[in-house]
Amino acid sequence: MIRDLYNVRPVGDGGGTTPLTPDEERRVRRTLFTELGNELADRGRVSYPAHTPPERLRLIEVGRALSEHWGIPVTVEPEDEVRMRLFLPGEVGGEGERTGIGA
Repeated sequence: MIRDLYNVRPVGDGGGTTPLTPDEERRVRRTLFTELGNELADRGRVSYPAHTPPERLRLIEVGRALSEHWGIPVTVEPEDEVRMRLFLPGEVGGEGERTGIGA
């Protein structure tokens, strides 16, 4: 069944996502730090969606923060066009075993 939608118009300028406030950004990074850190501790690797450059940069920063916190390198690299992979030394990332952020 097809429904006709009356009086439906786009909201705003259609410019995509709305940037996060500084407080929202801190909360997102804190949550990613906890959730991805727990997954890394359990499995040694984790994959997470990152569709935009700011989302990718956020995951790189979370990887750096985890490296600082644990004192061991966390590698962050693209898995494909829409996902980033974080992994610990000795875990196979993309093209073999690598260590260090962005290595």
